[in-house]
Amino acid sequence: MAATLLQNALGILLLLAPAVSAFYIPGYSVTSYLRDEPMPLMVNKVYSDNTQLQYAYFDLPFVCPPTGAHRAGGAGGLLSGESVPLNLGEVLRGDRIMASDLQLAMLHDTPCATLCTRDITLKELIRAQEMIEEGYVAEWIVDNLPGATSFVTVDKTKKYYAAGFKLGYDLEVNSAATPARRVQYFLNNHHTIVIRYRRALGRAGDRGEKVVVGFEVYPKSVGYDAPRNEHGCPADVQNVKSGLELTPNKTASAHDDEPVMSIPYTYSVYFREDETIEWAHRWDLYFVNQDEGSHIHWLAIVNSLIICGLLTGVVMIILAKTIRSDIRTYKDAVAEDGKIRLKKIRPPSTGLLEQPHGGDDDDMDLSDEEALEDITGWKLLHADVFRTPAWGGLLAPLVGSGVQLFVMAMGLITLSTFGVLNPSFRGGFISVGVGLFIFAGLFSGYFSARLFKSFEGRGHRRNALVTALLVPGIAFCAVFVLNLFVWAQASSTAMPFSTLLAIMALWLCVQVPLVYAGSHHGYHKAPTWEHPTKTTAVPRPIPLQSWLMHPVLSGLLYGLIPFAVLFIELLYVFQSLWQDKSGYYYVFGFLAVVCVLLTVTIAEVTVVSVYARLCAEDHSWWWHSFIVGGGSSIWVFAYCVWYYLFKLHITGFVSGMLFFAYSGLACCMYGLLTGTVGFLSAYAFVRRIYGAIKAD
Repeated sequence: MAATLLQNALGILLLLAPAVSAFYIPGYSVTSYLRDEPMPLMVNKVYSDNTQLQYAYFDLPFVCPPTGAHRAGGAGGLLSGESVPLNLGEVLRGDRIMASDLQLAMLHDTPCATLCTRDITLKELIRAQEMIEEGYVAEWIVDNLPGATSFVTVDKTKKYYAAGFKLGYDLEVNSAATPARRVQYFLNNHHTIVIRYRRALGRAGDRGEKVVVGFEVYPKSVGYDAPRNEHGCPADVQNVKSGLELTPNKTASAHDDEPVMSIPYTYSVYFREDETIEWAHRWDLYFVNQDEGSHIHWLAIVNSLIICGLLTGVVMIILAKTIRSDIRTYKDAVAEDGKIRLKKIRPPSTGLLEQPHGGDDDDMDLSDEEALEDITGWKLLHADVFRTPAWGGLLAPLVGSGVQLFVMAMGLITLSTFGVLNPSFRGGFISVGVGLFIFAGLFSGYFSARLFKSFEGRGHRRNALVTALLVPGIAFCAVFVLNLFVWAQASSTAMPFSTLLAIMALWLCVQVPLVYAGSHHGYHKAPTWEHPTKTTAVPRPIPLQSWLMHPVLSGLLYGLIPFAVLFIELLYVFQSLWQDKSGYYYVFGFLAVVCVLLTVTIAEVTVVSVYARLCAEDHSWWWHSFIVGGGSSIWVFAYCVWYYLFKLHITGFVSGMLFFAYSGLACCMYGLLTGTVGFLSAYAFVRRIYGAIKAD
């Protein structure tokens, strides 16, 4: 089996090889340039905070198409229009990085250069207007840095970057002659590129080489009436007063292929030395604006600590006082019961006058009842508490998949906290996440098999198959259906068919065997989770329960507590994912602390809820613990709905559908993970308290 696991691990490394090659450790894998050495400028995609649809930059019908005549970065570089090899994470996040025709050379300023003149039809003009109205921004890349728009903080003490730059802008025009609302759209057709550099360290610096520490893009809309030189460049870019309005020069139909407008594209390049920025910290400029919210992150941690501390106190009271007292009372009652029963065994008759019937026997029976009258609540369920639950064959695979998600989540948060996964490792978070999920199939099969074995299940191979296919299969089918809608929009957000095949190959050819390997070890070689009490053949009737004990209501009520721990930090995660795509979420240290507190809170909440259920003499706690543990996922989804209605400005049916579908899928995965945490915590708790009374 060890050889098989080694082969599977090597297969994962080979399939994720592009992701490994894209990774570098800041301060070590430094690219330096000599004077006049060509520097490749790559174009990636356009995206907007108002929609979930991204598009490859060269797929836009109104930008300069690649000519294929220039090589980015010199003779050994890619021809313009050629794609850069992408890792799995880059493809899944919609990146489409290609070489461009823009010519850059270290320390070589270009006051102005003509890129092209693009003729567009009326349909393409309308498309440009729509994308400007939706707030699309473009992403270019130099030396792995995204082109940024430069800003200054409110107190004007720090500069920070927002990745990307706008395609254009719109202005609302109010005219007395035409009371109807009219909007003018202006396209940015001139781009001023500023490359900030510093002297390289070590021997490279001695040779005069430089490293890039900043990449800024300042877009400008330059109209037809702006003065231009003989090369077609604006004579004075800084003082251009009129922009290039997107209006057709002649009347045409949207179905005509005749050009209605010509767009001249130009660019300028300037190099500026900046010794204040170290190469290893050049990404810090993209995070400066987020530092202002650090006190809110601390508030989230304090809030989580208070809730977790209160719950810990409640659990300690239950464990230290109530349960210990119940166990002591139970043992005393059982011991007293044993003594009484010994007295009932009379010695042989000696011929003496016997007591009349009803004397000592009645007293003994009365003492027996008094000794056992305190044995109530959870102690009465010792013969039923470990009875195999209904649908146990489904619970075991779900718990196994939850363990798989937990291992993946902890691995991602740990690697991100220590800086291994960072924005410079483009697509690394998703690539490593996929790799961790596949590798964690070992743990999924192992825990699913051990739980299935404790249920005295038969057919562990079928259980392993369900574990390997159920949750990943549902997720894959959902993503595939959503991908059909995105394909119809010709968006780069859509996964290529080859990528879908690669993911399916990873799933079926790597993850499924790992699940089987873990299941085989857990079922055949690992010791069985022994239950401390025996289960009777006839189940004990469950008394009529309060309506508050219904699993769904319990999940909603108890789920509020973990959600209260999480919701403040969740605001920043949502902002980075949906609202501010030009920024990067980087405070993984805060997130790691909140996740630890969240895990402890879920465990404690589930223990309290299960104890309350057992005290009500209800032994059906298995699914209850799983539902209560994952109950906060319902509130997280409700938070998604609130965020969509009151925070976002997403337009279009497909974008709205993608938001709710992916949010719902993420909440299901989160609920599966937290439900597993709750179940395993409750399982350990129940085994512990019933192991203390040893009632057979």
